Amino acid sequence: MLQELRVAEQRYRAVWEVLEGASVTEVARRFGVSRQSVHSWLRRYAADGGLGGLGDHSSRPHSCPHQMSPGVDARVVELRRVHPAWGADRIAYQLGKEGLTAVPGRTSIYRALVRNGLVSRGQRRKRRSDYRRWERARPMELWQLDVVGGFHLVDGTEVKAVSGIDDSSRFVVSAMLVARATAKPVCDALLAALRRHGVPEQILTDNGKVFTGRFGPAGSSAEVLFDRICAENGIRHLLTAPRSPTTTGKVERWHKTMRAELLTEHDRRHHTMTELQAALDGWVAHYNTERPHQSLGMRPPVDRFQLAVVDRDVVAAAEPAAPADPVVQPAARITRLPGVQRWVDQHGLVSLGGFRYRVPIVLAGAIDFLAGKARSYRVGDYGSEVPDRRLALGRVGLRGIQSRPTDDLLPAVPANGAQRRCAMALGQP
Repeated sequence: MLQELRVAEQRYRAVWEVLEGASVTEVARRFGVSRQSVHSWLRRYAADGGLGGLGDHSSRPHSCPHQMSPGVDARVVELRRVHPAWGADRIAYQLGKEGLTAVPGRTSIYRALVRNGLVSRGQRRKRRSDYRRWERARPMELWQLDVVGGFHLVDGTEVKAVSGIDDSSRFVVSAMLVARATAKPVCDALLAALRRHGVPEQILTDNGKVFTGRFGPAGSSAEVLFDRICAENGIRHLLTAPRSPTTTGKVERWHKTMRAELLTEHDRRHHTMTELQAALDGWVAHYNTERPHQSLGMRPPVDRFQLAVVDRDVVAAAEPAAPADPVVQPAARITRLPGVQRWVDQHGLVSLGGFRYRVPIVLAGAIDFLAGKARSYRVGDYGSEVPDRRLALGRVGLRGIQSRPTDDLLPAVPANGAQRRCAMALGQP
């Protein structure tokens, strides 16, 4: 307080000297200030009428044109309390949807939430530079599937959900609750999604036992029911690298949204799994058709998903496909080509010359394997191409040649697309 009086007294002496007839330039030079400061002291002395007007004043402006109004601030707080999972971007979108002409920025909304104690200010984690964001160009090109837990009934029983999301549109294609995430319920959920939305080109999963036998006792040759359904419907099954959850990041991010927006209100609230499934279906319908998605330009996923064109029929691996034509057609005559014919068994093994050899499991039960004294063979795959591969059968070295079936091999291949049988015919070295 004493320091403030000294400063005010010095300013008063400068003002008094100017009023006594001294020039402003000379007084400013003597007191070590600018001429503008001396003129400011004179105005403040004249306006306040004494020594009180020469003290330090706040530099805060009297008004801020772009400051958030109290009404908008109250609306931001109300939206956050009604929807605790909404962030600044979602609140800004809702304000614009309600017709607000001057929508505050994301930072202003965030500061309002912090100011009202609705968000804890914390240090944001930096994005890892080694993460690579990717997205398929069109819907129905790739689905991401996973199994997620954390759903509880009133009595504490935990159930799981077989979840799936379209990579391009973020459209939820599967959200089925199962008591136990074993092979049969998971595959039933997959077949239900295929019948409802169509057959995608690829499906991406992790390395769970219900999805792949990759880490089972039989190794890479083991085939589970999920693999069989994908093979029968012409779907390429992709697997993530071990311990790489970010590869299926879109479906994992959807799990986080589901926990924040659904489970906070419905977890441990329903007595039966049917009631919980109905609540989940209602929220999924809202997510797909109404809820704006930030990565889609604040558009709902259905706007992009409905652009997909699907014209493929679903084939269940556990059940034979029903023929489209009731008229029974005569079976195609299979021509037995020269050489030794072998069938690949259900474990992906083929026997020849007293030895057993492992081949890709996708060829099991649907392959005519022909071998002879020739040193090369051709692989004809009805409907797709088989990648190059090398096999060593006893003393006979066979070299794989990637090709389409030739005209002379087509009669030996059944016309049923669900049973993709391949013919391997001898060629010349």
